[in-house]
Order: sequence, then C-alpha cells, then structure tokens
Amino acid sequence: MTVIDSTPANPRPVDVCVTASPDYPRPDGQDRYTISEVAAFTGLRAHTLRWYEQIGLMPRVERSHAGQRRFDNRDLDWLGFVRKLRLTGMPIADMVRFADLVRQGEATFGERREILERTRHEVLTRIAELRDTLDALECKIDFYAGAERAPEGA
Repeated sequence: MTVIDSTPANPRPVDVCVTASPDYPRPDGQDRYTISEVAAFTGLRAHTLRWYEQIGLMPRVERSHAGQRRFDNRDLDWLGFVRKLRLTGMPIADMVRFADLVRQGEATFGERREILERTRHEVLTRIAELRDTLDALECKIDFYAGAERAPEGA
C-alpha cells in the first residue's frame, strides 16, 4: 500500500489578523451574503460597499445568476481590516494601493509590510499626542475639582 501525502510543499501562510471578529456576526454555516446583509453586519451603506468595489478597495465580488452581489466570509474579513485601516487615518488612496498589492500576491509582502509599518508609526505618534492631551485634560479637571472644594478667600 502506498501512502501519498497531499500536503502542499509550501503551504500559503494564513493571515490570522483578518479573521472573523465579533464586529461582524455571521449566521452559523452561512458564507453567502447579499449587499443588504453585509450593510447590516458592517454598518456600511450599500452605496459605500459598491463604491469600495468600484475604486478597487474590495476584491471582485461574486455575482449571482441575476447579477446581484454575493459577498462571502473572506469579504467580511477584508471589510473588517479596511475598517481598522480607516481608524488609523490611512488615506483611501493608500488603502486602495494596499488592496492592489494584496491582489498581486505574496511577492508584495515586503511592500505591504512597509505600508503597515509606516501606518503603525503614524498611529503611535497620534497615541502619544492623545496621551499628552489627556494629561492636560486631567490636570485641568484636577485644578477645577480642587478649586470647587477650596473656600472663597482662602
């Protein structure tokens, strides 16, 4: 008896950072969604989803025999990642460039990493600025709280 190992020699790395999240609840066992279902899951308008597809931010979405968009779980995962990129303040043009690199495949891992590292640096800078701002607010709050407790003329 001959045993054949069908495992690929170089399995594709799984991007564990863009998997299902509680942000996008999904019915068990379902992997096809209408645009209105995706809009409900994500909070994005159908118009925005169509625009994302038009500008190349979304991968090509499958269509039904009647031409209706049929999103799948990978599309929802991608939209979850796009949402994170939007929160970083990344410009849409950069997100579209990143999406294009994803479509080009593994050869673009380095360039994608560079884009994300640059974005991380910008996010860390903003976090530092926000911490400084929070410190200033805390100082003012403490000042006003102390002033309210102090008797007049003291």
